[in-house]
Amino acid sequence: MLSQEVLLKQRAEILHALCSSGSSEHLERVVDMLLAQGELGWEDYQNVLVPGRTLYCNARQLLDLVYTKGAESCGLFFAAVKQVLPEAQGAGLFSSEFPSSSDDREKPQRTFTEALLTQRPSLISKLQGCLDGVLAALVESGHFSSSDCDGVQLPIHTPSQQARRLLDHVRSKGESAAAVVLQYVEHTQESRPNLEETSPTLNKEFVKYRKKLSSSVSAQSRFLSTYGGTSHMPLDDIYTDLHLELPNSSGDDYKSFDFEDIFGPVGTVNEDADTVLVSGEAGSGKSTWLQRLHLLWAQGVGLQNFVLLFPFSCRRLNSEQRDLSVKELLFQHCCWPDREQEEIFQFILDHPNLVLFTFDGLDELKQNLVDEHIICCPNQQAPVHVLLFNLIQGSLMKGVRKVVTSRPEAVGPGLKKHLQKEVHLKGFSPSGINCFVRKHHNDPNEAAKVLESLQANTALLGLCHIPVLCWIVSQCHKELLGCGEGSLQTVTDVYLMILQHFFQHHSTFKGAVGVNWLQQNLGTVLRLGQLALEGILNSSYVFSVTDLETCSLTESDICMGFLIQTKNMSLVHSICYEFLHITMQCFFAAIYTILSSNTGRSVIPKLFELHEMKKRSLSSACFYLPCANEHTISEDHSTTAESPNLQITATFASGLLSQRYRKLWFHCSSSVLLEKKAKQAAKCLSKGMQQHFKSIPQPVQGEKKSMHAMPEFVWLIKCIYEMQETRIAKDAMSKLEVDHLKLTYCNIGPVECTALAFVLQHLKNPVGIQLDNNSVGDVGVEQLLPCMHVCNSLYLRNNNITDESIRKLIDKVIHLDNFRKIALFNNRLTDACTQHFSYLLKTKQNFLSLRLGNNNITAEGAKQLAEGLKFNNSLQYLGLWGNKIGDEGAKALASALQNGNSIVWISLVGNGVGSAGAIALSNIIRNSTSLEELWLTENCITRTGVESLTQALKHNDHVKSVWLKNNDLSSAEVEKLQKTESRLVF
Repeated sequence: MLSQEVLLKQRAEILHALCSSGSSEHLERVVDMLLAQGELGWEDYQNVLVPGRTLYCNARQLLDLVYTKGAESCGLFFAAVKQVLPEAQGAGLFSSEFPSSSDDREKPQRTFTEALLTQRPSLISKLQGCLDGVLAALVESGHFSSSDCDGVQLPIHTPSQQARRLLDHVRSKGESAAAVVLQYVEHTQESRPNLEETSPTLNKEFVKYRKKLSSSVSAQSRFLSTYGGTSHMPLDDIYTDLHLELPNSSGDDYKSFDFEDIFGPVGTVNEDADTVLVSGEAGSGKSTWLQRLHLLWAQGVGLQNFVLLFPFSCRRLNSEQRDLSVKELLFQHCCWPDREQEEIFQFILDHPNLVLFTFDGLDELKQNLVDEHIICCPNQQAPVHVLLFNLIQGSLMKGVRKVVTSRPEAVGPGLKKHLQKEVHLKGFSPSGINCFVRKHHNDPNEAAKVLESLQANTALLGLCHIPVLCWIVSQCHKELLGCGEGSLQTVTDVYLMILQHFFQHHSTFKGAVGVNWLQQNLGTVLRLGQLALEGILNSSYVFSVTDLETCSLTESDICMGFLIQTKNMSLVHSICYEFLHITMQCFFAAIYTILSSNTGRSVIPKLFELHEMKKRSLSSACFYLPCANEHTISEDHSTTAESPNLQITATFASGLLSQRYRKLWFHCSSSVLLEKKAKQAAKCLSKGMQQHFKSIPQPVQGEKKSMHAMPEFVWLIKCIYEMQETRIAKDAMSKLEVDHLKLTYCNIGPVECTALAFVLQHLKNPVGIQLDNNSVGDVGVEQLLPCMHVCNSLYLRNNNITDESIRKLIDKVIHLDNFRKIALFNNRLTDACTQHFSYLLKTKQNFLSLRLGNNNITAEGAKQLAEGLKFNNSLQYLGLWGNKIGDEGAKALASALQNGNSIVWISLVGNGVGSAGAIALSNIIRNSTSLEELWLTENCITRTGVESLTQALKHNDHVKSVWLKNNDLSSAEVEKLQKTESRLVF
């Protein structure tokens, strides 16, 4: 049969094969190959891949074009499609009689731009791993501007699409630009380790096994499931970069952290260790991030210095009851070699540096990981949790790189000492939310409406920094756009929306889910809730068919989509299920807790138990992950479940017991029972807050009374917010009597800020609020505004705050008499924010302290601040250390402050201030009657500048010290100057 006839006959099947995944990747790769072979011209390419046109339309255009070009073009098209499609999908479409896509048609490459075309498929693959470097080289060579780079790296495009945009753009720049790209790619490939050279034992069977393992990993990682696996999103199309940062990172460390950086030197605390911990809260995207890492390796576009990658899910390893050796763990739970098992395992032992293990969800492991059984022999059998601990700490399979994901509170110091580094995963940045929503919606207008709705509801926007909540909001866009501005405020609101959405999605009659939607589906909800709660209380997250039958779940219940079949790479092919997300399991457990009459009176107190305070009386261990025992939902259960999941369940229970939802439950449970449970929850919250207040130590004489809150205090605040009960918030805050509330290192993001503002606004007296080293961000700052009237000082060090939120903050506090101090060092502020602080200084004549250290403020910003300082008679503390104000900025500040009589302390450490600046600052010393300390450490002041400061000190006995360590002075000069003036500190 002629190839043109085949094309007509199988047109529908070809279209389905190219487009059914929803991703344009298959189509674009086929076009790349035809373009490289010269079958398509540049005009053809632009006519086929038209932006904004549907995927099926573009595919039909290609088929029409190929058909008109004749039989030979059709044959090359078929060969390209066979090469692009997965083997199983493409094998049945065409016979093997058509020409190969890599035939002898390749033309000699006379120019660099021609080489870009003929090498296009391989270049796209190679560029994905070095796109930033290529763009930097093009900018450095003068071929690209920053706007060119932005056009290439539009976040809405996948990495392969970004590579295509780069090649298309370079083509228009001419020969020299094409040469830069080709040379950079060639150099990058040469500098990468050659696996064939580093591992000469890659025989035929090993290569076959690696391919099998790669295919298996790819199959498990390619899609994200929705609606219980009945709908799929290609990970390449939907994945959005997450915000990763190092613990205690400075403002300069907020740059994006790439997958390759995970194994780089940045952030390393233990060079002898092999394990990297990626920690993040529930829903922050840990599993999806790890899935993306797996896919990059399987696609051959990332992490190619590893020959083998073995992925493990700790949730699924919980079901392994046997003792295993490392070899059995790898081959039985990941991928079994068809032949030469011993030889392949020996390769792993001989080349550990070429092997990567990943463990997802270490916090979900049932057993404690303790340093009790040391294993060094890879053939020795042991329980899985013992193997895992020995693998992570390095006594077993030393040299193999390991990546572990976990919630942060689950990893104790006993395990952290064995880590090479820890990286915190903080969810979506504001731009990440925008990018994800646009990727999730094919219709740009629809995406724009969702984003507009989010911008109008900052509480909901704050929730969307958590990827799983952003997915829910995007999934439920119709419900979101129809529910009115501001109606969604809490996490509970969002999960109820997804619950209703799923029932609507699976309803036979799409209009059938009305006001009584919960009553109509109550049986399903309760059966899923029973399964969920029993799982939470037993630390079980994977369920067998027997478990489902025990809870009387039906096929219809399963088909609703809240449960999905577990992805299984092991040899044991028994069908198991898990909830779509762990938070979804907690949500169903909470619903069952409040609606069912079968839960005993002790369940709610158990949910609200303060585990941090309880743990203080227990001996320390690496993990607070006790073994699960048999359990029935009654008052006499003895199981100790994982506290993080109990807390999430309690948070949902608080929201569900809110007065706002009483009408929803009206026909689902006894109103008397609900009222009783609501009072029980409120009592537990009140008791929990009291326990925290009792732990506040008495202040030392002369110091303010301070409360250093623990993460569980923030959790209780969130529970109160979910209830949306002002009475409970007022009652809790009426008993808090402190001058300073310290909430550092509590994983506080925009969601927590919303809750804090809701509760703290009811404090009786103003307090200092210290939120250093969290993830507040610009949205979080905006969410804190309602409680600023009870805040006299605000500390937001190291919180990823930019200029965007400063205007709103200043507009709020400028008229609040209590607000007198702010510290924003270690953020991402620039000169743009200084005009707002200048206005604050001009207007607020009781303002005492402004600390903006370690940001990106230059001389221009200092001049703006100086304009405000000229009119201010109250500021006592000015901190600008670690900026870039230089001599010009120092001169401006000196001119503004030289006649002021309020300033006590100034820090210009590390600002590039030279002698000219020091001479100007001498005028402050000479004239001020209030200045006590001037910090000029780590600048470039010479002897001339110091002598000017010395002369000024002779006129002022009030100044206590001028700090000048690490300036441009010799040892002899330091010694001489120190003798001249003892208040100079070197």
